[in-house]
Parts: sequence; C-alpha cells; structure tokens
Amino acid sequence: MSATRVLVVDDEAPIVELVRGYLVSEGMDVAVAHDGPSAVQAVRERRPDLIILDVMLPGIDGFEVLRQIRRFSDAYVIMLTARAEEIDRIIGLSVGADDYLVKPFSPRELVARVKALLRRPRTGRDGSEGELLASGELVIDRPRRTVTLRREPITLTTMEFDLLSTLAEDAGVVFSRQRLLDRVWGMDYVGDEHVVDVHIGNLRRKLGDDAARPEFVETVRGAGYRFVAGDRGR
Repeated sequence: MSATRVLVVDDEAPIVELVRGYLVSEGMDVAVAHDGPSAVQAVRERRPDLIILDVMLPGIDGFEVLRQIRRFSDAYVIMLTARAEEIDRIIGLSVGADDYLVKPFSPRELVARVKALLRRPRTGRDGSEGELLASGELVIDRPRRTVTLRREPITLTTMEFDLLSTLAEDAGVVFSRQRLLDRVWGMDYVGDEHVVDVHIGNLRRKLGDDAARPEFVETVRGAGYRFVAGDRGR
C-alpha cells in the first residue's frame, strides 16, 4: 500500500520541520508549502489525503486556501491558528475544515488527530454502501457519495456527507453531539464537540434548510439533532 500523503502548510519553518518529522516517523509521505498560492498548487499536483493548514499565511490566508481547494479536493483538513477566538474556528470549519488546533500545540496531539481522521472510513460503515436514502426530493446516493436536492447536485465535504448520511439512515432518531462525534468523527476524536454544530449549520446552508422550520435536519433542544423523515410540512 502507498504511504498516506500529507501536506503541511505553514510559513514558520521550525513548526513545519517539527510536524514533518513526527509524521515521517509514522510512515507518512509529507510535502510542505509555505504560502497560500503554493499550497493550492501543491494540493492540485500531489492530491494529499490530509492537509495541515495554518490560518495566517503569506499571499492568501488559510481560509481562502481552504475555500479554493474545496472546489476540487475532499482531503481532510486540520487548521492551525495562533488566535483562540471562537470566530476563527467557526469560519475555518464553515468553509470545510474537519478539525482545528490552537498554537502552541503538542506535536503528539496533532499526530493523534491526524490518525483519528485517517481511520475514518470514506465510504460509510460496513453494510451500508449499497443504500440509497431519500426524503422527499432529497436523495443521498451512498455508493457514489452524491447528494441531489430537487434533481440538482449538492456539493458536500466528506464530513458533511457522512453527517447527513448518518442522520438520514436513522431518520427520526435523536443523535446527541457525542453520538455524532463517535459515528462520524470516530470514537477516538478528542476535539471540541461543538464542531458538530458548525458542520450542521454549514450542511443546512447548502441544503437551504431553515433551522426554524426544518425540512431535513431538526434541532432537538438539549438533546441533539435528528433527520426529519418524509415530506413533513409540505
């Protein structure tokens, strides 16, 4: 099997070399980029499995890099930020990041996050790959990992697709944040559980789903989220 391809993007050379060393020691094929434009080009050329992406970069910042690469790549993305404000985290996740770490961080923790993401199956849980899930005009094609709404394709990130698919598979069942983390992010995920809220918000935006009058994903106050089955409200 070929080695896992990782791209490390940061303009601080000591951090890049430290992270690179830890990942190489785990048997990963690691490339580096030091600014925004070269990061986008490296993703196009190398097609990494996972990207470690700093927010503050020369040229274009990490958020813009992420927006651009999400047009052609579904690689897992861990964002690094030196600013602990919640807005940085929310903005980063809303454009397609899968996880984040605030500097300074432990390289061992970063490696653990990388491994946790890479252990996630990309094609759904065993026994579920052959299913089509439908609710009204929303169709989730699990074998092809595509979603259409009113016959129009909806572009979702890997996490967004898995989150929607997990909820739709057990329509009507309430999932707590922790249960969704276990099912979608993996049992060994160690980040903030509110990452679920951000991905749900982004998923709703792409589906045109109103949280106050949901067609698809409903918030159950104090409990979590559930998929609204059928054509309720129509």
